[in-house]
Amino acid sequence: MKPFKNKLAVTIIVLSVAFLGIIIFSVKNGSNSVSSGIGSVVSPLQKIVYKVNDKIKSSIDFFANFSKVKQENEDLKVKNSELENQMVEYSALKDENERLREVLKFKNSKSNYDYVGVNIIGYSGGTVSRGYIVDKGTNDGIEKDMIIINYQGLVGKVTQAESNYSVVETILNENMAVSVMVDSTRETTGILRGYKENKNEDFVKVYNLPIDSEIKEGDVILTSGLGMIYPKEIRIGEVVSVETDNVMVMKNAIVKPYVDFNKLEELFVVVPKDKINVKYD
Repeated sequence: MKPFKNKLAVTIIVLSVAFLGIIIFSVKNGSNSVSSGIGSVVSPLQKIVYKVNDKIKSSIDFFANFSKVKQENEDLKVKNSELENQMVEYSALKDENERLREVLKFKNSKSNYDYVGVNIIGYSGGTVSRGYIVDKGTNDGIEKDMIIINYQGLVGKVTQAESNYSVVETILNENMAVSVMVDSTRETTGILRGYKENKNEDFVKVYNLPIDSEIKEGDVILTSGLGMIYPKEIRIGEVVSVETDNVMVMKNAIVKPYVDFNKLEELFVVVPKDKINVKYD
């Protein structure tokens, strides 16, 4: 038995040495036949290892790329949000610029006044129609009966002035009375007051127009300057309907104000430069 085992061992050793010698010889001599023979055995194993490695590499690349794409997506979201905020800021600044430009036009046409900007800090009486509380008062040169405008037109007037705040009553208040003029006919007999019959809209009403007045829908209503409270030709609103009062022998007109009282922002108090002898033109 031992001789057989020894022969087997010797045979294996000899074959191994011979196989190794063939490989070395083929490498040195560039033997294609031997290498192809070995390749036919090794190649399937290489293919399996390659495929496994390729799948592992693909998986690693996928997760690496996924993480990168996810981060890029997050970065794009941040940039998009920043751009949206910039667009909102730009739009707000553009709107503010337009509003201030309209106020500047009025200021240039009324050079005998100063204009004090004020901010709304509360409501007077709890509703828009009653009026507002603004953040400046007598310490800033504000006095009772001075008028308030914005870029759209007439807002109202100061009814109470304290040291550091004032109360503003709007033209929507039924207690207000403003002498007005119909721009198309130049009639100056009209008196404007708040109008509350339509609960869903903010309207004012012009009373005391001549029975034969040619006022019509679409006409523009301005301040007349009579009464020495409101400067002349401040825009108020547009006529939406005309009524004939045969009992009082006059015409009345429903007017939609230009001012949006639910979206008031910049307000200005019109301060006469000559307070000793106040005379509105």
